[in-house]
Amino acid sequence: MWLYAVAALCVVVLFSAGFYWLFIRPYSYMWKPCYGMEGYGVCLPCGFAVHGIDISHHQGAIDWGRLAAQRAGRFPIRFIFMKATEGGDHADDAFRQNFDSAGRYGFIRGAYHYFIPQTDPRKQADFFINTVKLRQGDLPPVLDVETTGRKGKRELQRAVKVWLERVEAHYGVKPILYTSYKFRMRYLDAPDFDAYPYWIAHYYVDSVRYGGRWHFWQHTDRGDVPGIAERVDLDVFNGTQAQLDSLTLRKAV
Repeated sequence: MWLYAVAALCVVVLFSAGFYWLFIRPYSYMWKPCYGMEGYGVCLPCGFAVHGIDISHHQGAIDWGRLAAQRAGRFPIRFIFMKATEGGDHADDAFRQNFDSAGRYGFIRGAYHYFIPQTDPRKQADFFINTVKLRQGDLPPVLDVETTGRKGKRELQRAVKVWLERVEAHYGVKPILYTSYKFRMRYLDAPDFDAYPYWIAHYYVDSVRYGGRWHFWQHTDRGDVPGIAERVDLDVFNGTQAQLDSLTLRKAV
């Protein structure tokens, strides 16, 4: 009988440990006290003055008036990245409306492309270029790389470089590279990529653990922002407002 009791206890312990490691530990940062830095439904990282968000059609209809009014608050949103394109032929349904509205309401705008490794990177770059017209004061274009598409590391790196170089040649600025901390360290660790501004996705941690230079930090995907009903990604810029302004385009492209 005692063997059954021991077996049952082992099952309970293993289940509890698994539940903690899968569902509690990755999100434990969400329940830490904020010490005066609470905003948008989460603890904001300390030491950053310039805040932003990134959005796509997943956020649904946005009340831009309410979102703009938030700039009078304690942690004003200054910049907004918006999904523009994916792969070689898919445009985000909300991009044009979001991009135009962000500019009209005075936000610093950015547009990003979701990279599909299986699709020709030249086709992807040309599709982004044909879709996104940037003006003076907009942020450089962004490449979002999150998957390998079963490509080898070197092959993936070559494809990413093709997109970056083609887009840089068109807009005249180095694109921003977005990827997670772990993905960057594992697949995009070649020195060539250090030349590009880095937007790091690194959730539920007190600080960025990446040892290299970075510009933007997407610190949570569970933000609650006035004017947006759905959860939204929150970001900070690693610098001052003047430094963010200096990163923007000097002329329309």
